[in-house]
Amino acid sequence: MMKLLQHLTLFSTLLFSAYLTAQDLKIYVSDAENFAPNTGKIIQYDIDGSNPQVFVDEEMSWPQDIVFIADQNVVLISNLNSNRITRHNASTGAYIDDFATVAGGPTRMQIRPDGFLYVLQWSATDNNVLRYNLDGTFEDEYTNTGVPRSIGMAWDDADNLYVSSFSQANVTQFDSNGDEVGEFIDNAELSGPTNLYIDGDGNFLVFDWNDGNIERYNGTGGHIDTFIDGLGQVEGVDFLPNGNSLIGNGSTAEVKQYNTAGTFIENTVETGAGGLEQPNAVVIFDRSTLSVPENGIASQVFVTPSVSSKFSIHKNSLSNFSSVKVYNTLGLVVKEFSVYETHWDASHLSEGIYFVVGMQDGRKSTQKIIVKK
Repeated sequence: MMKLLQHLTLFSTLLFSAYLTAQDLKIYVSDAENFAPNTGKIIQYDIDGSNPQVFVDEEMSWPQDIVFIADQNVVLISNLNSNRITRHNASTGAYIDDFATVAGGPTRMQIRPDGFLYVLQWSATDNNVLRYNLDGTFEDEYTNTGVPRSIGMAWDDADNLYVSSFSQANVTQFDSNGDEVGEFIDNAELSGPTNLYIDGDGNFLVFDWNDGNIERYNGTGGHIDTFIDGLGQVEGVDFLPNGNSLIGNGSTAEVKQYNTAGTFIENTVETGAGGLEQPNAVVIFDRSTLSVPENGIASQVFVTPSVSSKFSIHKNSLSNFSSVKVYNTLGLVVKEFSVYETHWDASHLSEGIYFVVGMQDGRKSTQKIIVKK
């Protein structure tokens, strides 16, 4: 029996390792460094925390969250000190352009099943939860009220939204329409909450940056216990395929791993690895899902917004192609861009679907847009 268990354990380990290898999982950590303007970076690690590489260091200014849009080969990074969400090539990390300007200072971001990017704001006054289309077009203010110094969000199965406030040391609940329900978790056990997530039992785990703890609450907001203690400046979390969590620990410049019971496993990213100083977000991403077609050209965003009659042209995307043309649904060319253009007025065209096609040495990339007046 013991030998059988050993064989099963070995098989499970090999199967898990093969699974990770096939997926090409990487760890991405946003490093706030010293919280100053025009500083910060995104570091990429192998899934075991080895092989650190600076993935992004262009246009960073206190980077917060990291969101990949795989089918666009794009990664978005929220920058608190510059009030910008920057858009980068997800394969190389190269800066493309600004996805959005966020007056209140963007912090956490999340793409929901409705196809919108939800963005929190750090400002004490301008702090409603915002929604954007995935091409960077502003949709609306999702919540009817704001949360000052908002820095963490989670959604339950009924699509209620929960937002943590670092300055108020509490968590506010909003219903599925974005209307405020009220305070869900009070400040009795919290002094500076950052991330929060809901576990498989419906309990809420709230990170406390100031106290160095992770507090656990039940589904009605009642405090259960301190789930993990002994941390410092805790911020950033994501989950391995086996359910273990990777957690950023700013006071030691590490990323720690815990199992589902809250037991410490290891320092997956050792102190200062790759120049890490102040982890702000920890994101696990499968690079094999990036949309890089067989012809070797990743999906491009040539113009924004995707629905309008007046478009901004992304010169960085144009520079990757020898020609970029706009076709109507009959296959007729209605526009050819030059590298010197920055805007395109399509109001003379009929409303409907058009395709922006970039060509380079027989290879192409296509973006669908809609002209609507």
